[in-house]
Parts: sequence; C-alpha cells; structure tokens
Amino acid sequence: MNIFILGLAIFFVPHLYSSFRDRSDGKDLRRKIGYNTYMGIYSVITLIGLILMIKGFGEMRPSQVLYQAPVWGIHLNLILSFLALIFFIAANFPTGHIKKTLKHPMLVGVKLWAVGHLFSNGELNSVMLFGAFLAYAVIDRIAVKRRGDRGPVAITPHAKWDIMAVTMGVFITLIFVYNVHPKWIGVPVLP
Repeated sequence: MNIFILGLAIFFVPHLYSSFRDRSDGKDLRRKIGYNTYMGIYSVITLIGLILMIKGFGEMRPSQVLYQAPVWGIHLNLILSFLALIFFIAANFPTGHIKKTLKHPMLVGVKLWAVGHLFSNGELNSVMLFGAFLAYAVIDRIAVKRRGDRGPVAITPHAKWDIMAVTMGVFITLIFVYNVHPKWIGVPVLP
C-alpha cells in the first residue's frame, strides 16, 4: 500500500501545484523556466507517480471490500467512461460545441470516469484511486473558477471537432473494452 500511496502523492503533487501556481508576471514558474522545460519536469514526475500508482494498485490486489457495488454500476460505468473518453478527446481538439459547452471537458471527463468506477468497484484500492481522481478534479475545477478561467468563451465552435471526438471515442472505447482493459488491467469490462 505504501508504494500506491507514494505513487498517488507523486502523481498529484505536480497537478495540484499547476492548479494553484502563481500565474502573475515574474512569479509564474512555467514562464521563468520555459514551457518545454516546465512540461518536461511535470511529465517526468507525473510518469514516475503513475508507474508507482499502477505497481502499488496491483500489489494491493485482492483488496478489502469496503462496499458491494450495485450490479447496474458496471453498466453506468461503461456509459460514463465512454462519455469521459469523448470529453478527454474533445479537450485536446480545437473548440467544438462539447468543449465550448463544458468549458473544461478534461475535468468533467475525469469526474465522470471516477464516479463511474466508484459505482462499479467497492474495493479499498479502487476507492482510493478513483476517489483521489474525483477529489482532484473537484479541487482543480474550483481553482479554475477562482482564477477566472472560463474556457474557450470567444471562440466560435465547429461541429467537425465534436464529430471527430465522438467517432474517436467510439473507436477507442471498443478497443479498450474488448482488448486493452481485460489484458492490461486484468478485469473484463463486460460481464
């Protein structure tokens, strides 16, 4: 469990720092050291945290069951994870209606993904993992609102980016459900 908790801490420290860092002129670390250097350091630290998190999560299996997930939780998780994936993709595309409406689709996606997994997994390691992601997404959304980041407000959305996000979301979901999740995670998505 120690490796898992260490991984969570290492993963979320740069994320939380980024949420609350001082963005004023002369104080913004990202501007001081340069975007590429900042993102390089950020990525390396996050990757180390992710590796430790995955290793620690696996070492906690089987984990204590905190609650019995409802049978319908699997189906809800599939729907919410599918939507989350579309939102993750939309966040990385130019502005479409999804991005314009949600303002911060990545954070909405993280919340949906985490909530869905909490409805389908009641084991201690799962609750810690998905609970941490949910807590981070809520905290980051509050930070985004406080700093006045209203998302892509003045940009005219183009539906082609929504169509591409949904199309890619369907394609990637099918690959994930039938191949990646059972093989890499070790848990079949469909009962």
